[in-house]
Amino acid sequence: MNDVSNPEISADTSEKRAAAPAKKKKNRRNLVAEVSGRLRELIVGGDLQPGDKLPSEAGLTREYSVSRTVVREAIASLRADGLVDVRHGVGVFVREPTAQVPVFKPVDRARISSMIEVLELRSAIEIEAAALAAERRSPAQEEILFERFDDLNRLIEADQPTVAADMALHLAVADATNNPRFREFLTLMGEHLIPRSALPENVEAAAPEGYMEQIQAEHLALIRAVSERDIDSAREAMRAHLKGSQNRYRRLIRGD
Repeated sequence: MNDVSNPEISADTSEKRAAAPAKKKKNRRNLVAEVSGRLRELIVGGDLQPGDKLPSEAGLTREYSVSRTVVREAIASLRADGLVDVRHGVGVFVREPTAQVPVFKPVDRARISSMIEVLELRSAIEIEAAALAAERRSPAQEEILFERFDDLNRLIEADQPTVAADMALHLAVADATNNPRFREFLTLMGEHLIPRSALPENVEAAAPEGYMEQIQAEHLALIRAVSERDIDSAREAMRAHLKGSQNRYRRLIRGD
């Protein structure tokens, strides 16, 4: 068999490949938005009907060529918007449509005031929720609060996305009030509950050392107050946490 390879052609091809621009890698936030957007279209468009089971986490990872973390955050976004139910050990299922309700406008990342508005609204709801949680929480709910705290710690230590876990912790506080309206309201806010989900990635990456550790210190003070049934301390811990968040967002956006 004749060898038809040409060294000059091979060298030229190699040079062209080397000169070709590398494909720009999508950042994680864009991937989450893309996956959740596609699944949302399937649900809203009727391709996935109420009661239908979504593909497994591994299946979605393969289908969209993304990591498990991206899939989990995409599912968390759909769940926060009331489109799916997550049944642990069983799967993710499309929910029955509910009556239309006003949707919160996306946080305007160009305006510090947009994030502050969300935090002020949360303060009006969550400070009292913390007090009620301290008064009413069950032993099982107390345990869940510490589990959510540990989940968030593990993600911080692994340098993984934390928005969904942060939201889960605040929803656990809402659940501990034993008034389902608190969870309903916070769930209605969806991903806007944690305004840093709207921060540009370069701003989020520029967060000072100890940023998430400070947030966790505030979370721990809150959880301990709820655990000890200290109503006043729980109320004050949530107030301090949300006020601290306002100050942190101002510094992040301004680059202080």
